[in-house]
Amino acid sequence: MFVALGDEHRQRIVLMFEPGERLHVGQIVAASPLSRSAVAHHLKVLRDAGILHSEKIGREVWYWTEPDAVRDALSAVLDYLEAAR
Repeated sequence: MFVALGDEHRQRIVLMFEPGERLHVGQIVAASPLSRSAVAHHLKVLRDAGILHSEKIGREVWYWTEPDAVRDALSAVLDYLEAAR
């Protein structure tokens, strides 16, 4: 998850989403300076890391964030840091 979020472009993609919002690939591409294929690659990395979920509806693939997955990963890091004191 941290590798996925370590990329500036992927951070920008994640920050495009309002809480509870779903965006389709075309919307993400329109708001990004990247090509459609580059955006698709970054979306795959984020999806594989559990940061985004997706669903194909008709001809579009819709994405939404999974804040609990990020929250759980950050919590695990905080727990580790507390134990390492």
